[in-house]
Amino acid sequence: MRTFQSFSLLLGAALVALTSCAKLGSGEKKPDEEAQSPFGASGIPPQLRAKSPESGTPVTPGGNAPSANSSLKITPEEDIVFTDPDNPDATLPELATLLAAPKRRGPWEESETIAKQRAAREGKPLLIWFTDSATSPMCRALSQELFNTPDFQGWAAEKLIRLKVDAFIDVHDPDLTIDQINTRRIDMKNYVARLKKQYKILGQPSLVLLNPSGEVVGRYRGYKRGDAQYFWGLIKHGEAVSANAYKEWRSGLEKKGYREWEDRNKRKVFARLTSYSNGTLNLIEPDGTRSRTEEGKLSDKDRDWITEQKKLRNMQ
Repeated sequence: MRTFQSFSLLLGAALVALTSCAKLGSGEKKPDEEAQSPFGASGIPPQLRAKSPESGTPVTPGGNAPSANSSLKITPEEDIVFTDPDNPDATLPELATLLAAPKRRGPWEESETIAKQRAAREGKPLLIWFTDSATSPMCRALSQELFNTPDFQGWAAEKLIRLKVDAFIDVHDPDLTIDQINTRRIDMKNYVARLKKQYKILGQPSLVLLNPSGEVVGRYRGYKRGDAQYFWGLIKHGEAVSANAYKEWRSGLEKKGYREWEDRNKRKVFARLTSYSNGTLNLIEPDGTRSRTEEGKLSDKDRDWITEQKKLRNMQ
């Protein structure tokens, strides 16, 4: 009798244990079952999960209701600071001075600094020509067959900023002493060597095309007589690629408050207004160059824009 009771108790305990295991196992998937689901245990595609970066932008309260200021195309408040008239920044250079065209000896710049500043300010790609005018026949051929032709010069004047880096150093300045001439020659050799190393130039002629922000968009090495049109086509393609990229870059900056300003002499600069005080404007260009100008020196269009901004802020 006792044996039968013990057996019954053991049988009951086993049934309870099996029932519990069945309940626990019913909510879990076996590894092979989970592997059969292409979206994992959740069954939800990754792009639709809440924490996925592809799941979209959460809808803010108000749904698709238009914003009250959606029709006002003005620069955001955080991008313009109207300063205290008693605390203007007096250390900035005058914009007219920066926009004044530097004196150049020819169509090719000789200073990398000036060439890059012009490229950034004018929104044009920079073509750097590494040459050796004294010892390289192909450099002379490229100059004669393409760079010195009226057609190329007219096109390049509109589309490019040009910089020539000549390995042949020739210093002629009657105002310099012999020691000063030697020092100038050494400085220029170091300048050429630095640029050749920076742009990985191994021979001449070599050309490098930079977009207005200074990124390399094209490299052209060597030249063969009679290939002027083909070589020009390569440069044109690089210029077109740079122009398209510049449009996107500029559009992105316009959303951050940058715009084109023009003075009374029709000179233009792409910059953002950082502060305004009693008719004085402080501007910053994309490359960080800061300048100051007066409202009266700007175009009528710019002055109308300033008037609109002042009205929006209830300024007299």
